[in-house]
Amino acid sequence: MFAGVALAQTNVGGPDTSGPTLTAGQFNLIYNFFSFAIAAMGASAIFFFLARSSVAPKYRIALLISGVVVTIAAYHYVRIFNSFEAAYALNAAGVYAPTSVPFNDAYRYVDWLLTVPLLLVEAVAVLALARNVANSLILRLAVAATLMIVLGYPGEISTNTGTRFLWGTLSTIPFLYILYILWVELARATERQSAEVKVLVRNLRLLLLLSWGVYPIAYILPMLGIVGSSAVVGVQVGYTIADVLAKPLFGLLIYAIAVAKTRDDGGLVNDVNAAGAPLAVNASD
Repeated sequence: MFAGVALAQTNVGGPDTSGPTLTAGQFNLIYNFFSFAIAAMGASAIFFFLARSSVAPKYRIALLISGVVVTIAAYHYVRIFNSFEAAYALNAAGVYAPTSVPFNDAYRYVDWLLTVPLLLVEAVAVLALARNVANSLILRLAVAATLMIVLGYPGEISTNTGTRFLWGTLSTIPFLYILYILWVELARATERQSAEVKVLVRNLRLLLLLSWGVYPIAYILPMLGIVGSSAVVGVQVGYTIADVLAKPLFGLLIYAIAVAKTRDDGGLVNDVNAAGAPLAVNASD
């Protein structure tokens, strides 16, 4: 029900500088998870860009998109990290209290708006399907992903339960449509793929479902009576784990599919000129 609206969980409705205090342990836990996310996104970006040369040319666009996705995420996590650090200060009581600087978690929303459609695009691009099939899947997945996030936004900034429920329901419709495309239409389009690729695509879809499933869990924490500092920790840590699963780990599966398909196609074709062909020797020398 809240799959779509959970993706829009941010503080974009306005900063709240009267938030709960955090213990040193809670602050450091969030701080370290943000730091881990930055490292994971940055390192995977370098890997994806460099790994493009290890797969056939027609699969390199998927790795390029993977690199772009984690680069965007790395940038936003740096901004989230800096905002969080400025939003809390250690006081004389040994706890971290909110400062006059609000924690701007809206960076997450902007990140998802950019990266979620791209994640689905790379999942199709790596399969190198027929152009008309690929274009149709990419267009519908990208539009549905954008609608899922945009429709969740009005409910997220509303304090009215009915309004949140309405927009949460509406945002779930494109989410279910995405699942239909991934499990039905994409499966149909990959029937002629090798057994190894089929298993990897199955794992890719399951990972996407698992990682996206974390967002609604984090979203409903306050509804379960988990409020205050515990809710802050649960939401921030939960979203960070989900982002690492949905971006670097997802990209590694994209890379594995590209490698498997390159192998199925007969491997990389060596460029004789790049390898350095022996120069002809003039007989008169």
